[in-house]
This record gives sequence, C-alpha cells and structure tokens, in this order.
Amino acid sequence: MADIIPTPTGHVRLGSNAGQPLTRRDGVLKVTGAATYAADNRPDGLAYAVFAHSSVARGRVTSLDVDAAKVHPGVIEVITPANRPPLGRDPDGKAHMFSWRTEALQNDTVRYAGQPIALVVAETLEAATEGARLLAPRYAAEPARIGFDAGEAYDPPAVGIGSPPNFAKGDVEAGFAAADQVTETRIETPLQYHNALEPHAIVAAWDGDRLTVDVPSQAIAMARNDFAAYFEVPPENVTLRSPFIGGGFGSKAILNGPQLLCVLAARMVGRPVKLAVTRQQMFGHLGHRGATRQHLRLGVDGEGHLTALEHNAISTTSSFDDFLEPAANASHNLYATPALKTHHTGVRVDTGTPGPMRAPGEASGSAGLECAMDEAAAALGLDPLEFRLRNYSETDPASGKPFSSKALRECYAEGASRFGWAGRPLAPRQMRDEAGCLVGWGVGTAMFPAPMFQAKARATLARDGTGLMEIAAVEMGQGALTALAQIAADGLGLDGDKVELRAGSSELPDGGIAGGSGHTATAGSAIFAAGSDAVRKLAELATRDEASPLFGAGNAGVVGRAGRLHRADDERRSEAYGDILQRAGLSHIEGEGAGARDPADAAEYAMFSHGAVFAEVKVDPDLYQIRVSRLVGAFAAGRIINPRLAKSQLTGGMIWGISFALHEDAIHDPRTGRPMNADFAGYHVPVNADAPSVEAFLVEEVDRHVNALGIKGVGEIGVTGSAGAIANAVWHATGVRPNRFPIRIEALLH
Repeated sequence: MADIIPTPTGHVRLGSNAGQPLTRRDGVLKVTGAATYAADNRPDGLAYAVFAHSSVARGRVTSLDVDAAKVHPGVIEVITPANRPPLGRDPDGKAHMFSWRTEALQNDTVRYAGQPIALVVAETLEAATEGARLLAPRYAAEPARIGFDAGEAYDPPAVGIGSPPNFAKGDVEAGFAAADQVTETRIETPLQYHNALEPHAIVAAWDGDRLTVDVPSQAIAMARNDFAAYFEVPPENVTLRSPFIGGGFGSKAILNGPQLLCVLAARMVGRPVKLAVTRQQMFGHLGHRGATRQHLRLGVDGEGHLTALEHNAISTTSSFDDFLEPAANASHNLYATPALKTHHTGVRVDTGTPGPMRAPGEASGSAGLECAMDEAAAALGLDPLEFRLRNYSETDPASGKPFSSKALRECYAEGASRFGWAGRPLAPRQMRDEAGCLVGWGVGTAMFPAPMFQAKARATLARDGTGLMEIAAVEMGQGALTALAQIAADGLGLDGDKVELRAGSSELPDGGIAGGSGHTATAGSAIFAAGSDAVRKLAELATRDEASPLFGAGNAGVVGRAGRLHRADDERRSEAYGDILQRAGLSHIEGEGAGARDPADAAEYAMFSHGAVFAEVKVDPDLYQIRVSRLVGAFAAGRIINPRLAKSQLTGGMIWGISFALHEDAIHDPRTGRPMNADFAGYHVPVNADAPSVEAFLVEEVDRHVNALGIKGVGEIGVTGSAGAIANAVWHATGVRPNRFPIRIEALLH
C-alpha cells in the first residue's frame, strides 16, 4: 500500500504484502535447476582456467616448469609473475575500507599455503588442471608461523572494518576493587572457513574495452567499480551479473586474486574464460574467521550487579594485512556496567587474510562473553537468566545512547517459557534422560547491530496494471528476491503477483551491500521510496485531471492499493492506475528512490537486534559425547517483512551456533602451514542428526528510528548467543567449564 500521507517520525505504513509468510519466488527455479549461477554460464568460445597454488606457507617460488605445461595438449596460456600484464591498481594496495591485499601474481613471494602462484588456461577443465600440475613448482621455503605462539604479536591500527582496537569507559580497576566477586574466564576459538554450498566461480568475457563478468557478488556496484579500476576501463563498461548466489557469509563481498587473474586471462587470450574454485581451494585465499584467545574479567557486587567488565582478545591475521576478528567489541553494547574496557592484540601468522564471516566479531566474542556471564552467575549462586536480567542495560553501555528499540526482556521471557527454563536446577549434573545421559540447560544472549547502507531503486507502473522494480540487489539464499518483492508491491500499491523484481546486475540501480544484516533495510527502503515516488507522480496526474474522480484530492491525500488510487478521506472515490495513464496518453510512469538512514536518528540512537537462545544438551556419562537435543531462540528485529524467511535465517544461524560450539575447526599443519582438513570429510559441519530440534520464533517489536520501514536484520544474530548457550549447557550437564571451541570430548574428561 503506497501512502501519499505523511506519518509520524517518517515511519511508513506498509500494505498487505509485507508481513506475509510467502514461499520463495526463486524456489522452483532452484529446485528444478533452472536458476543460473556463475559457473553455469558457457559463452561461445569458452576456455577454462585453473590456478596452481603454493604447497608451502612462506618463502619464494624459485621455478615453474612453464614449458611442460604449455606443451600439454589443450593448454592455451600460462600466466606467471614473469609474463603477467600490469594492472591499473596495485593488488597490495587498499583502495577503500572493503578492499583486501590480495595475490594476483605480482611477484614470486609466498605468503600462505594455497596462494595462487600461476594460472593455466586451456580448452578444457581437464587440460587446465593437468597443465597446473605439470608446473611442478620449486620453492625457497622458510619456516611456517602457525598458531598464536609462533606468530608475531602487534598492536593493530583497527579491528574488523575500521573499528578502533581499544575502548574504555569508567575506571575499571576501581570497579574491580569495589566488587564483592571477580571472575576470570579464558576462551579460545579456532579458525573457521567459509564453506558456502556454491564455491567461488567467475566467467569473464571482453568485447573490446567492455567487460562482462558472471560472478557471485554480495556488493555488485562496488565490485563493478573495483574491476573497472583494476583493468582501467570506465565503470559503465563493466557489466557484472550475479542473479543467484549459493551462500556467501561474507566471503563473496570482496574481490579476490583468482577473479582478477581470470579477467586478465580472458583479455590475454581474447576469449571468455571460466575459473571455478575447488572445495579444497576454499581453504586459503578467500577469507576465514580468525582464531581468538579471549580473557574476560567480571566484577560483581553483592546484589549481582556488574561493577566492571574487561574483555581482551588476541586475534590471528595474515602476515601482510590487518583484518582482525573484533571479538572484544561484543562486550560493548549488551550488559550494564559503570566501567568497561576492551582491548585487541593482533598476531601475524602465515595464513590467508581473515575477513568478514557471518557475525564477524560478535560470533566469537559473544561466545566468550556468554560463558563469562554464566561463570559469574554460578559463582554467585544465581540463575544465569536472572543474572542477565539484573544487568539488563536500558541504554547502550558503550555510548550511553538510548536504543532505537529493545525487546530483549520479552525475548528472555517468551524464550524461557517455551523452553521450560523454570524447571532448571541451579547446580550442575542434576538431570538425566531416560537413557541415563547427563542433561544440561544453558542460555545465551543474542545481539547484532542493525546497520544500513545506501541504495537506489527504479520503479515503473505500466498501463496494463503491472509494476516493475529494478535494483542491483543480491539473492544469496536469504530470500531477498521474495522479501524485496513484497516491499515493492506495497510501495507500488499493487498485489504481489502484479510486480516483477529485476535484480542481480550492475546495469540496475545500486542496491548496496548484502552484508552486515542490512540488505533488506537498505534495498527495501530504496524500493519502497521508488514505488512511492511512482505512485506520487501518478497521483499528481489524477488529482489535477478534472475527468478523474480524484480531482482536487491533493490536500486530502490518496492511497494506492491493489492497482487503484483511493481518496484517503473517501475510499469510494478511486480510479485504476491504467485508466489514469491511458487518459494522460502514457504507457507507463517511473519513480526513483534512495535508501539511507536519517542522520539525526543515527546520531541519537543505538540500533541493534536482540534475542535469547536456550540450549539443551545431552552428554554420554561414559564416552562424553555431546549432542544438542534442543535449541529455542526468541528474537526481536523490528518489522519482519516475511516471517517464514526470517525464521529460516534465524534457524540457520542457530545451527551455525551448533557448528561453532561442537564442530568447526580449521587445522593447519604447524610445519608446512597447509590446512589439514580442507574438505568436508575433515572439516566438520552439522548435519540433520546434529540438530534434531531447532526452534526460532519472533517477538514483536516496533522501531520508528532505525529506518522509515522499521526493518532491522536477522541474517547474523542467530549465530550470536547460540555457541555460548551450548557451552553453558555443557557445564550444567557435566560440571566442567569448556574453555575452547569446538568443545572436544577430551575437554570433559576429569
């Protein structure tokens, strides 16, 4: 429903499409195999590229048998640092905050195992693969620096994407001195690698100085501009197509070396070139979650209120770049405390550079924080949920700002009720199931920022009563094509089946970045504004036309609904969109819109989604094998456009919490630096049997400040809180406090 009537604080009323639990628009395409992913593209004359990767983690490549590769049947070209043409931008430069130093054969230096060291282009994938094998690289290797104790510690200039590495509020030492109890918690989290269903792939084709790339991208416009800069062509000469992404989790937001090399190869050989990364090659140059060592101190008075909180984190990064997992920042915005201090230290090791990975910082940091809160509650003899409620923050602890909205109390209450928390014994090792397994219950608070980027959209209303919305939005499995189409229908005042949404191409208006749980808010705001602009223009035509029943309704306002404009003060006076356009002699009318947060609201309010996760685990008393038998999560995330999709995202995040707590661990050989479990046989993720009962539900929340639509985000918050809740449940079952993730059987032996 498009409203041409102002509403308080800019908060808009949506129509009947938003809020509906619709099934995915792209579902049939995906289950029938008709959805086109990057690697599915096969332009005429296609050649195939495979990169050879380093088997050592540090040193130099001293030789490559290029001649052997070139004479292999089908090989077209071999690209090495010796013959790689120049690029318009230095791969070791950082052009903006979302750019990483990367490897594009700029020299013979090896910085981590799995680094691209050459590229082979051939007529077939098999020939390219064999050609890469025939290169038989030799190295001048140096000892690999793997793990916290082997790496070089340093004070980072920033953590995450540009956040300050340290923070302090109040006198922490005075707070500890005044405390009746001080607890210390040490937690270690491992490297974790993005492993989306779709590995990275790219198809690149040149036509003169015009480039077309099919590539999964979470930031279509930004990627187009970066390709243009690297290859010295105007951005409008680059067409980037990314209609479907098979999962990204942050790894597909930033350009990487193999993508650049594929585009370079296509220019060199004068043919389209495809490069598809293997599953094993996902473990190296495409980002990961860095390992952390966390030390938390909590001071608490006799009433169970925090007097001080200190959270220090050591995070691993590469030897050549500075992305650090901002784990300690998870303590900034959750629990009320008069004194708060966080600090980050970096450790340089010989791996690829970490990067944003679903809930960067919050996932690992909340695991540490929630374990620390549980330990403090146990030392006090308090129920852990009661302890969290006693330290509930009514304003943002770090900034002092009021929250734009916060329904966390309701999440605690409703989640506890559904889970049955009231029956939980305080002491550990008090519950068993019918099979004799130890049973434990734990809780963790979930929290994630509600960011918003900038986006643009274009809307068209046609005389036949249909609408078109165009935006370079990103569908990576989260349901964007469905939720954004629902917003488009309401913005245009049409039924959902009358609206076409075009997305996934750089030829469309910039849809912003699909990351940080901000895509629906960002793109959705632009879409609604564009639809409303088209309806406004249509209303101007009607209200100025004496032949229209809406003539003169300008001051009263009109409402667009189901393809008709209605007078707001007299619903009986209405007219179909098509009749208005026909009388005006127009086949269509267009509108444009932008999505951005009100700067005044951004300055005044702290904006977060909140939730509470309750976990039940069962532990074999003899083997100490751990199973998560139940997860219940309650989440408040502003206006929910599609409850079905939101619950799907939240459920997926909670399952990732199971993965974090019990499964994921990237193991690197300390001698060679090579990942030892670079496949799904050794790198474990949950399967159905590991998640028998995961329930996510939504708590109603109205936010009139986060953006005009009141939308927050649900993509990442499900991860936060879940790992900590599971670890706390393991303690409650066994009486043993885990201090490393994933929680191993040997950690429980005593």
